[in-house]
Amino acid sequence: MEGKTILIVDDEAAIREMIRMSLEMAGFDCLEAGDTHQAHSMIIDKKPDLVLLDWMLPGASGIEFLRRLRRDELTAETAVIMLTAKTEEDNKIQGLDVGADDYVTKPFAPRELLSRIKAVLRRMGQGEQEKIIEVRGLKLDPNSHRVYIEQQPVDMGPTEFRLLKFFMTHQERAYSRSQLLDQVWGGNVYVEERTVDVHIRRLRKALSNEYADYGNLVQTVRGTGYRFSTAV
Repeated sequence: MEGKTILIVDDEAAIREMIRMSLEMAGFDCLEAGDTHQAHSMIIDKKPDLVLLDWMLPGASGIEFLRRLRRDELTAETAVIMLTAKTEEDNKIQGLDVGADDYVTKPFAPRELLSRIKAVLRRMGQGEQEKIIEVRGLKLDPNSHRVYIEQQPVDMGPTEFRLLKFFMTHQERAYSRSQLLDQVWGGNVYVEERTVDVHIRRLRKALSNEYADYGNLVQTVRGTGYRFSTAV
């Protein structure tokens, strides 16, 4: 999800800031709008990958704005998640029928919102070819789900693959175990933080073979967690 841009549309600045901080920590770029007029300009000019759209907005409501987006061929395919305090089933159905890709009810946990965003972006990105990631002689192919060390295939489990992919696309920054759980396991999956340590050990072992030792690129940061760094 690196490099994806999210537009947060909410008339309450405190809510926008809370969401923005959570998303930026997860590696997203964020834009903010307090009303539909500002939001429309940003969607046309900046072309965000996804819009978080509050239902209750000054001027035109979020649902009216969503109808407008879906009628315009320039914005018809924009991914939209509705944010609302409305919990009635009819409101949820209305939002999805108008064209929302998902629906999150306030108050919500940041991990849940992150999980929903990732799920929508994955659906929107199905069929797209991701670039091969290479660091020195270590190569990860997201499309074939294969890892190579010095051109030799590496055997590793799916969780270790996702963990390595995240590290290779977020180098030199330290992440806590909780952050890694959000990014690799997903916000809606509740596992203990020590699970991260187990998979880190497995990843290091998989990255160490007769050709080269890349396990030392996955570094322990005392008091924080882990980082992927070529400065060893």
